[in-house]
Amino acid sequence: MIRFALLTALLASPGLAPAQDAGARHGGTHHAPGIAHHAHGMSTDAGDGELMEGGQSAFAAIQEIVSQLMADPETDWSRIDVEALRQHLIDMDNVTLRARVRSHEIDGGARFEATSEDAGVTGSIRSMVSAHAATMDGVEGWTMRAEEIADGAALTVTGADPDRIKALGFIGIMTVGMHHQAHHLALAAGRNPHAH
Repeated sequence: MIRFALLTALLASPGLAPAQDAGARHGGTHHAPGIAHHAHGMSTDAGDGELMEGGQSAFAAIQEIVSQLMADPETDWSRIDVEALRQHLIDMDNVTLRARVRSHEIDGGARFEATSEDAGVTGSIRSMVSAHAATMDGVEGWTMRAEEIADGAALTVTGADPDRIKALGFIGIMTVGMHHQAHHLALAAGRNPHAH
């Protein structure tokens, strides 16, 4: 229930802070048209809507969480750990883009073996797969089981709808649940989202 409350709070938060122009990022004094600097932030006066692109997806995800934390007067800054979120995003990047995945059809679903010869990617795979199975077991009526294998981890998913499991594949299964945003907020706020 905590993760759904965090997700609700996050979805109710304001959009991403606008991206700075190249001159401002490098200490310059000129600004792109329609952008005015204020005391601790920026706002647009373009009229057609706010700028939303953070420039890089991991940076934008961190920016979104930092914006949420800074907007909340109840934020306990002694517990905040934005670096933990950055490390998690590195894991997400490794698993999404650098893992090799082999799929095996089994009765009632599929077994996905994610591996890498790179030790850093292997660590990311093991961390993400075990956390996802622990968090999402039972969601959609699926049984999820994670286990370490050589150079990575295996995720076994079974349920009453094996065709959907097989069609989603490893990375599709890893995205199910829309829990990542709340997970990111919990990490940055110094809470362990996998604690039972």
